[in-house]
Amino acid sequence: MAVLLLFLFLAISTVSTAADDAFIGVNIGTDISDMPSPTQVVALLKAQNIRHVRLYDADRSMLLALANSGIEVTVSVPNDQLLGIGQSNATAANWVARNVIAHVPATNITAIAVGSEVLTALPNAAPVLVSALKFIQSALVASNLDRQIKVSTPHASSIILDSFPPSQAFFNSSWKPVMVPLLKFLQSTGSYLMLNVYPYYDYMQSNGVIPLDYALFRPLPPNKEAVDANTLLHYINVFDAIVDAAYFAMSDLNFTNIPIVVTESGWPSKGNSREPDATVENANTYNSNLIRHVQNNTGTPKHPGIAVSTYIYELYNEDLRPGSVSEKNWGLFNSNGEPVYKLHLTGAGTVLANDTTNQTFCVAKEGANPKMLQAALDWACGPGKVECSPLLQGQPCYEPDNVVAHATYAFNAYYQKMAKSPGTCDFKGVATVTTTDPSHGSCIFPGSGGKNGTFINGTSLAPSSNSTTSGCASQYIDSGGSLMSVVIIGVLAMSAVFL
Repeated sequence: MAVLLLFLFLAISTVSTAADDAFIGVNIGTDISDMPSPTQVVALLKAQNIRHVRLYDADRSMLLALANSGIEVTVSVPNDQLLGIGQSNATAANWVARNVIAHVPATNITAIAVGSEVLTALPNAAPVLVSALKFIQSALVASNLDRQIKVSTPHASSIILDSFPPSQAFFNSSWKPVMVPLLKFLQSTGSYLMLNVYPYYDYMQSNGVIPLDYALFRPLPPNKEAVDANTLLHYINVFDAIVDAAYFAMSDLNFTNIPIVVTESGWPSKGNSREPDATVENANTYNSNLIRHVQNNTGTPKHPGIAVSTYIYELYNEDLRPGSVSEKNWGLFNSNGEPVYKLHLTGAGTVLANDTTNQTFCVAKEGANPKMLQAALDWACGPGKVECSPLLQGQPCYEPDNVVAHATYAFNAYYQKMAKSPGTCDFKGVATVTTTDPSHGSCIFPGSGGKNGTFINGTSLAPSSNSTTSGCASQYIDSGGSLMSVVIIGVLAMSAVFL
């Protein structure tokens, strides 16, 4: 599968560099009907602390926008240019001059991906693939950029046969005339094997043999772990098994010191009726666990502690991509910058930290006493000094017109106003904290980035501590008269009553 984007650390030189920290990058695809401008893309990358990206080409405007950003960039030779570059040293030198030399050092280009899944997607170009790598490398050497910029080519994991148990894996023998000189090139230049790893497809094609939890990095009981009978290594996720299969396949050709960088991995958030596991929940689970796994530097069972840097596929959903519904729904964000889902990344580092469980909301507790909710709602919109005007009839958050929905809005507004301080989401037991954004339709809750936000900390909509009473407290008095406004204000005048 050839596609666009994500951030990446490309400074690994050998498999023995266990001290190097792995990084998470993002692929940036552009098959989007309303593609953000390059400056908007870079703004999103910066807001999300994305420090490594892979482009599927070497777009000049994108490279100019990335200048002086500090973001490490992998540029690509598109497949349709590969034949020309692989047959002409001069063509390769011109490509490097135009797409690399013209932009460094302002743009921090650290790698060149020559083609994408060439052996499986463009087999007629396979005979010139290694020549293309060598010609590109020669142009970098001539410009003294070969130490800064590594050259490689991304492979589909399907070129590895008999991938489980990993110790039995080997490369498709028909590609041996290409793989041996390719691996010699990577070894001699201190580069790495680029590999696209998609547990989603392995799971889908296994017809139930691969458990969903195994594909999603979910914890498995010891008796459910996959064991390589030859090495006795235990595998608790598909990702590690595929990476180790690649290590063993290289060993089968007597190459044991070439590191691996995963250039694409992800999970679709939406699919058709034949793809029931392409869901928001599963995409969130996979990518959250993948990021945590990579940034913990756990490595794989074959190479524990060895960095396996990975680019997520991908930054944006691509509505113009051909194929099934899932092909259009691999993105972390929609084209307007709105997250497709908020990753669960507490304790996983700073990358994408603004879309993690650090973004919390206060909502009405399920099954809470309606009269208690009403009383707490009136306090929040009165003495609590929450701006409740969005709850008035005709305003964005009026519907649904019930005490649970209105209380949820008011509780969260107070919680955000108080900077999520401990104890500010209790309201005498009728409120609780959640990581799910309760915003709906045009009703954007305080603490949410909104439809067009970049989700920086998520508190820009919270009312300030100087907010005054909205004057709408009386609207939320129980119509039965059992909670009189005078009584409510008198009883709730002290802010600690419900907190």
